[in-house]
Amino acid sequence: MAETGPRPVPASIDETVEMLAGADYVADRALATVLFLSLRMQRPLFLEGEAGVGKTEIAKVLSSALGRRLIRLQCYEGLDVSSAVYEWNYAAQMIEIRMEEATGETSRTAMERNVFSEKYLIRRPVLDALTGEKGAAPVFLIDELDRTDEAFEAFLLEILSDWQVTVPELGTIRAAEPPLVVITTNRTREIHDALKRRCLYHWVDYPDAARELEIVHRKVPQANARLSAEVVAFIQRLRKLDLFKSPGVAETLDWAGALTELDKVALDPETVSDTIGVLLKYQDDIARLGQGEGRRILDEVKAELAAAE
Repeated sequence: MAETGPRPVPASIDETVEMLAGADYVADRALATVLFLSLRMQRPLFLEGEAGVGKTEIAKVLSSALGRRLIRLQCYEGLDVSSAVYEWNYAAQMIEIRMEEATGETSRTAMERNVFSEKYLIRRPVLDALTGEKGAAPVFLIDELDRTDEAFEAFLLEILSDWQVTVPELGTIRAAEPPLVVITTNRTREIHDALKRRCLYHWVDYPDAARELEIVHRKVPQANARLSAEVVAFIQRLRKLDLFKSPGVAETLDWAGALTELDKVALDPETVSDTIGVLLKYQDDIARLGQGEGRRILDEVKAELAAAE
């Protein structure tokens, strides 16, 4: 019978590597090490890197592998406490007030106590993440923290320090056990050192060719082996160019999947030109490849793979 319910965190770095591999996440040992330490020390994991390199996926893998709820706080400019922590169900509260006023049997004090109770509290991600049971703390993903402002960052710092939040009408709510926190940032702005000091840090870089090819084999198993090798070799070279936005692993998988849908078994200049919008998202980058750069890279890829055979 399959194991259900929350599972214990890995007892070693090797078990962490196995846990990630079991969820088809191909990680290097440095990432597995900092993840293991984060879990064992109950410290937030701060992941920084380019978009599309697999930072968010780590939280999803943790949730699946450990049998924990995944709570995601997607950050954006203007994110405030009511959106991130809690708010009251004002419509339901007004109905309750009207009903109690109609009966005339409830005192003002009792009425306030009734409408400001758990029944009308809407738990947003931060508060939800602090209410997990001991031994079953959720995975709390704070995604793209760099999109918020410094005021929210300072508020978050308090949460990560004490693992508690105060709701004035109810009092202080403390976590029975700290959630497994994963913070990601694409480094569009610097995060304050005070917050970083409370976390274990890791820069998630683009994978090397061997690891990226393994990722393609796992995530797009239907792709032709030759095609997968050419796709990875092409993208590895593409990242060395001075592009506005280099393709991430997510784009590698999208491209391999798209080419497979087109029944391609190898790259050719026409196919690269027709499908480049799957890989690159800025017209200046696409135009650069159309000026002969794409054909040059493809020729190099073909020559390299032919020499290796």
